[in-house]
Amino acid sequence: MSFKSPQLGLYIRIVALLSLALGLSDAGRLLGVNLGATSPVAVLGPTGFVLLGVFSLSRLFAGVGLWLKASWGAVLLVGSTTAELALYLAGSPDIRMSAFGFAVRIVLLVAISVIFALSFRFSRAQAAD
Repeated sequence: MSFKSPQLGLYIRIVALLSLALGLSDAGRLLGVNLGATSPVAVLGPTGFVLLGVFSLSRLFAGVGLWLKASWGAVLLVGSTTAELALYLAGSPDIRMSAFGFAVRIVLLVAISVIFALSFRFSRAQAAD
């Protein structure tokens, strides 16, 4: 799968920026932005803190990978977002997100699915030529 297609370039970069913004937002939650003197570990719990850290880092790395148009960035983004949403929908008390955060994660999954579909279509079109 190649993301080198010029038609996909802008779309991939937009998804990369969305991934980076969400990763930085999660990193801000890890650092306790807007919590005042309260510790983020006390608010999230130890397991929630670790999970948020893992998902935040994976989303940041995925954003960089997408910006570089590397296929591993898309795979990492799909894996981490799917795992986070699966834990949230399963009712894990360690995963907390707002309705807006849930919607952004769904948009990320749909966007990356469109990227996979377009990449597959472009590669098939090039193979037919």
